[in-house]
Formats: sequence, structure tokens, C-alpha cells
Amino acid sequence: MPHEADAPSPFVRAHEAALRAAGRQGPVLDLACGRGRHARLLAGWGLRVVALDRDPDALRALAAEARRTGLAIAPLRADAEAGHGLPFPAASFAAVVVTRFLFRPLAPVLAALLRPGGLLLYETFTNRQRELGQGPRNPAFLLEPGELPTLFPQLEILTAREELRAGPPREWVASLAALRPS
Repeated sequence: MPHEADAPSPFVRAHEAALRAAGRQGPVLDLACGRGRHARLLAGWGLRVVALDRDPDALRALAAEARRTGLAIAPLRADAEAGHGLPFPAASFAAVVVTRFLFRPLAPVLAALLRPGGLLLYETFTNRQRELGQGPRNPAFLLEPGELPTLFPQLEILTAREELRAGPPREWVASLAALRPS
């Protein structure tokens, strides 16, 4: 039985219609996909998904599941924090989904990966996560209050919020939905 932490984010689920619409324009990138909780969800909605992570074991398992179930997931091993950047040209994706991952220098690259009109869904931990005694503690992986929208000045912010999600697991998160201007 899957662990609760493997369940898709309610924020991502809430944007199903927008993701489906974006997915008609091209592939969706699930960045730092981990075990693929969002890649599976998106592909289950009929979207073509590129699932990028640096964990080869997680990607092998995701690839095997995609083959077994017929889901349109293309697992790709790459380190999003590496100095050489991501292996995609600008405007490669109709949507980009990022959850539970923060590497601030990547923000302008993510915005550039979106096609005009493309959708960014981003959700990760705030510094209040430390109050819960679980999850990341390093400030490099935690957002300051109000920080997430400031990382994407070139995008049109649709929604931005910070909240304690009841869970399980309980998480202090900042969530953002934004569009690249057409």
C-alpha cells in the first residue's frame, strides 16, 4: 500500500482542468519527480509526461510501471542542481510541475522551459516546516514567507498561497500557479 507521502498533492489535483488543457499543447515536465507520484497522475489523465530525477532506482521503477500500465511517461535521469542545467531547449513544455523541491537558481530556467501560455505549478516547503520536526531543515530547501512568487517575475501569477496542509503528512507549503505570457 502506498505511503501517504506518495499521494499526489491536493494543489496539483486541483489544477487538473488547467493541466489537461496545457497538455493538449505539448508534454508536461515533472521535475524532481522522485518515485513519480505526479508523473503517474498526469499520465493517468492522458498527458505525455517527462519525469526527471537524479535517482536511477526510482526512475527504473517508474519506467517499469509505465511499461506495465501503458502510461505515457518518459523517465529521464538528470541532476537539476548540476551546473550544466537541464537537458531541454527553451519552450519545450506546455506545463511544468515541481513539488517538494527547491533550487532557487533554477527558477529562470523553469520559466524559460514553458511554451508561451504554458503553466507552472510549483509547491514546496516553507521555513515553517521546521516547526513540525520533520522534512527538510536546511534553509536552502525552505522558502521564506512570500518568496515563491518573487522567484518568477517573468510569469503571470494566477494563484500563490502559503498554508499548513493537514496531511498526512502535515506540511507547511507555499503553492504557486503561473503562466508564461503568450
